[in-house]
Formats: sequence, C-alpha cells, structure tokens
Amino acid sequence: MVKTTIYLPEELDLWLESRSASTATSKAELIRRALTRMQQDEPISGDRPVFKVYDSGRSLTVDEMDEAIASRIAERAARR
Repeated sequence: MVKTTIYLPEELDLWLESRSASTATSKAELIRRALTRMQQDEPISGDRPVFKVYDSGRSLTVDEMDEAIASRIAERAARR
C-alpha cells in the first residue's frame, strides 16, 4: 500500500470518527472501502472504451473508422 494524506472538512471527519467507533473499523479502512466502491461505480475513462467496439470480422481503414465514429456521435446527438 501507499501512504497518502487527505484534508477533510471537520463535519466529515466527525462523521468518519463516529462511524469508525460504531463499526470498530479504522478510518483508513472506511476511506479505502468508499474509494473502492467509487472506483467500481465510476471507472476512469481508460477502464472502458468511450465508443462501443464493433467486430465486423475485418479491419477498418482509418477513413472507415472516422465515418463509423462520426455516425455514432450523430446518432447519440439525435437522441438528445
């Protein structure tokens, strides 16, 4: 593990202290659990593709890929 330091608003620290005491769980463990849930709910953009991946059975040319992406963007924009 890597050690890090965070600054919390007083209200949040008081809540964390109370939760830690009531669950017999360290503040650090509560923070790790919360961050793990956040990571699972909101992966960073590198964790999943921005555009759906299509398997046409063949490689696309750069121009075909550009057209496919532009088409997908236009479809999504039309739904808004």
